[in-house]
Amino acid sequence: MVMVKKVNGLLAWISLALFAQNVLAAGAPIGDPVAGADKSALCQGCHGGTGNSESAEFPRLAGQYAGYIVKQIKDFKSGLRANNDTMAGMAATVESVQDMKDIASYFAQQKMVSDPLHKPNRKLAEKGEEIFTKGRPEKDLYACINCHGERGKGKAGTISTFPVIAGQHKDYIIKQLKDLQSGLRANDPAGMMADIAKKLSAEEVEAVAEYLSLQLP
Repeated sequence: MVMVKKVNGLLAWISLALFAQNVLAAGAPIGDPVAGADKSALCQGCHGGTGNSESAEFPRLAGQYAGYIVKQIKDFKSGLRANNDTMAGMAATVESVQDMKDIASYFAQQKMVSDPLHKPNRKLAEKGEEIFTKGRPEKDLYACINCHGERGKGKAGTISTFPVIAGQHKDYIIKQLKDLQSGLRANDPAGMMADIAKKLSAEEVEAVAEYLSLQLP
């Protein structure tokens, strides 16, 4: 009964978040990706010219929801997100909200490509897929697919509360989950991702990250 109440509460929160996100997205101005190409010049130094960064130290932004990118820039600027000193400094250089939207729109329109440096571990990825799609009911672990969509491709452009995580660097995903577990990253809505991350073992974190790294949006 307790687990059912927890799940129902989580579903209710997600429904509210999706509703709020859709309302905000409907009235939000659309950024200019052409202007964003120039404005993102500094960003491209780490994230790559098309948002396909080569290093797992920097997330891949190609195809990411513009609204999600804007939120992360704002969170770094305000200090709400503080698990990357380099990004905190770079976010401070983005002068206006319109600049954020233009930069985000540019990366959102780019196509993610496979990571040629990653050597797939198919067996580990199969375990990660099971966790991603089914969760772990025995320990009240909510399935990732419910928020992040099939294969981590996201739900829709108007639902950028939950980012696209397909094709992301494996080591970057692992770091984010560990940061959520430790509290170093604390800008997830209502602490929902932190609660989920804390239920993952180190092996499960690696498995989910391996699975997602092999998917492309």
